[in-house]
Amino acid sequence: MAGLVLSVERRERVGTGGARATRRGELVPGILYGGPRGAVPIELKLKELIKALRSGKFVSHLIEIDHRGERQPVIPRAIQYHPVTDQPIHIDLYRVEENSRITVSVPVHFINHEASPGLKRGGVLNIVRHTVELACPAGRIPEDVIIDLTGLDIGTVIHISSVQLPPDVKPAIRDRDFTLATLVGRGGPSGGSDGAAEDGPAAN
Repeated sequence: MAGLVLSVERRERVGTGGARATRRGELVPGILYGGPRGAVPIELKLKELIKALRSGKFVSHLIEIDHRGERQPVIPRAIQYHPVTDQPIHIDLYRVEENSRITVSVPVHFINHEASPGLKRGGVLNIVRHTVELACPAGRIPEDVIIDLTGLDIGTVIHISSVQLPPDVKPAIRDRDFTLATLVGRGGPSGGSDGAAEDGPAAN
């Protein structure tokens, strides 16, 4: 179970006016949904939510909410931010069980650029996907997908099938071996879309 725990209260006032009143009280309105209990309007302390967001282990990660001593594992699904202050103004939380399988978006990170012969010769890493949808146990969500560029030369196409994922973790897209990045020469193709034309056959 994740270490993050947020206190929540049931929100009595709903609608636009209720949400504004909640924010005036240094609280963030939200919705808790999923499971047999249905959707419940909630509110969280603004300072606690900002602290959780700054931890870097909040969005698309399993956390716990605490409602007067009763804890429930949830996944943050959507966060709205104020266009000027960039503070959170609404959040959607989804109830899950720790052993259930969910689909989450995980960032893709590339390492060892200096060990790539293609990049040393002036090639360009064209990133097609900065995130990838993964199906995994709720209690074991990967922090990220790491792609090692060591030894890769110009002309390399990095497909999802070439990535070593943790046990029980699979790509959410299963009907094709989609592209994550390409290594091209300067002035070569920009390697734009992630359409089926660039993708290989289905991953196993």
